[in-house]
Amino acid sequence: MQALSAAACLRELWDSGSGRMSTQVLQEFCVNVTRKILRPLSGAPAREVVRNYARWVRSPTTRATVIRASEIGEAWKLSFWDSMIVAAAEQTAATELLTEDLNHGQVVAGIRIRNPFIPD
Repeated sequence: MQALSAAACLRELWDSGSGRMSTQVLQEFCVNVTRKILRPLSGAPAREVVRNYARWVRSPTTRATVIRASEIGEAWKLSFWDSMIVAAAEQTAATELLTEDLNHGQVVAGIRIRNPFIPD
């Protein structure tokens, strides 16, 4: 697969219905677009984006998710927050996780990490 722009990647996942997301990703998005970018969004537009992508959340974050994230972080030496994303992906039986924050090609908890901005 070719490297994609973020917009193209999201469009492909949206059109195919194969997109999944964790609440951790939604939380990070909310903080970043309302506080950490040059022209932050106000609350209402940010919430609208969250509402749209919340459809991709297929598994709740539970105490089991938090415990599993702790195990993943310890075993693979990941931050707790990255481990929460992996644990949520594992709960939905994902085989691939698209992220630019982890090592492209690495397999964590049986899930292949792929940076969609790097050509395969």
